[in-house]
Amino acid sequence: PEIAENGIHLSLWAIVPLAALCAALCGALLGAPTLKLRGDYLAIVTLGFGEIIRIFMNNLNDPINFTNGPQGINMIDPIRVFGVSLAGEPGSGANVMIGDYAMPSVNAYYFLFLAMVIATIFITGRLQHSRLGRAWVAIREDEIAAKAMGINTRNVKLLAFAMGASFGGVAGAMFGAFQGFVSPESFSLTESIAVLAMVVLGGIGHIPGVVLGGVLLAALPEVLRHVVDPLQQAVFGKVIIEAEVLRQLLYGLALVLIMLIRPAGLWPSPNKEERPNAALAREEEEASTA
Repeated sequence: PEIAENGIHLSLWAIVPLAALCAALCGALLGAPTLKLRGDYLAIVTLGFGEIIRIFMNNLNDPINFTNGPQGINMIDPIRVFGVSLAGEPGSGANVMIGDYAMPSVNAYYFLFLAMVIATIFITGRLQHSRLGRAWVAIREDEIAAKAMGINTRNVKLLAFAMGASFGGVAGAMFGAFQGFVSPESFSLTESIAVLAMVVLGGIGHIPGVVLGGVLLAALPEVLRHVVDPLQQAVFGKVIIEAEVLRQLLYGLALVLIMLIRPAGLWPSPNKEERPNAALAREEEEASTA
């Protein structure tokens, strides 16, 4: 009765590993039937599966209520770091007290998420230059050649699906704790397309490029809104293009221009993913033959 009335409340730091494991399992289950697909076809299938899962979760409130359907899950506990609630204690006016210093809750969450982004970039960078990362690069460049060199392409690709999804699981757990509420409507197809657009715009397979694409597509619509809205008011006397419509137009325009001018993205990954010693040996060999 108590669980039915108040729900299950666990520490976020226990929820985060569970979310990563659950997301990794779902990512592997999604990746298993799509191993033969590549490129745009793989992107279409994964986006389609994401929309199917959203609709499924949106209706998973009958006959047994798991997700509370479109009403979502509320009363999610805020994030606590060393016993300090980042949402602020009751009566604090949404301020986090660190000793005698008061910090707005939004700022505290910002610094936490910034630290997590830095940690994620560090982990993915280490993965990219590891043996597993070189196997992923080999499969991306030529899967048949990678398989001929002894790489178990099936297991490596499934591991990529699982590890990529685990990062999403951690981010989702943090997102729910930050908002205190989560529903299937928070993960619409538009959000998936926005993330894909950031990756394509910045440069697929290059971490700094993806960061650049994310910053541009997140900040540019807001910057242009402060420029375009006053201009529309001055010319037409009212706002003709709403901010959300403007954002979608910018996404489409940016992707079209990038595909025409720089198909690999604004900051693409280096063409040669190899060890420095191997490159030096080949240069010496070419010099000797010349």
